[in-house]
Amino acid sequence: MTDRTEVARALEALLFVADEPLPAGMLAQVLEVDRRVVEGILDELARSYRDRGAGLVVRPVAGGWQMATHPELSEVVEQFVLSGRHARLTRASLETLAIVAYKQPVTRHQVAAIRGVNSDGVLRALVERGLLAEVGREEAPGRPVLYGTTPEFLERLGLPSLSALPSLAPLLSASASGEGRGLDDGDRGDDGDTAAAGPDEDQAAS
Repeated sequence: MTDRTEVARALEALLFVADEPLPAGMLAQVLEVDRRVVEGILDELARSYRDRGAGLVVRPVAGGWQMATHPELSEVVEQFVLSGRHARLTRASLETLAIVAYKQPVTRHQVAAIRGVNSDGVLRALVERGLLAEVGREEAPGRPVLYGTTPEFLERLGLPSLSALPSLAPLLSASASGEGRGLDDGDRGDDGDTAAAGPDEDQAAS
């Protein structure tokens, strides 16, 4: 990547999706660009956000670079986060919570691998709502953040501890049994149940 404008766009995108400060050296390696070029563009991005009075800032912090909300807007951001803590959870949030609850501690990459879709935004939202928290770092290259559930998660579910979570075994057995019955019906040529399942699933998804 050699075009300066494209490098700036790529840096902006990486800072947006990152959940922790990104060192300039790592960004330079990812984009295959000289570190001095990356640092210069990051300075330009920071100045651009500052000069136009944006609601976001690009700033150097903790040995890396981070995109964050402007400090002057902390009050309105806090109000928004707190007001949404008890809002209804989306399907993506419920899926992510279930994965973390049963597999914790897990990294965002592990969650994404299980869900089959990028889950960074969902994880950030659940952390902001106090249902998940950073509980450590994995002993692996890059030392990715590990996520786990919080006491508020247990409170919301009315559970005394994680050991009170329902066992997955009966659910997996029921799922396997249901798939088997569906296959048997198909072998018999009974299309009635199969056809009726579509609208129900669409209504559930909506």
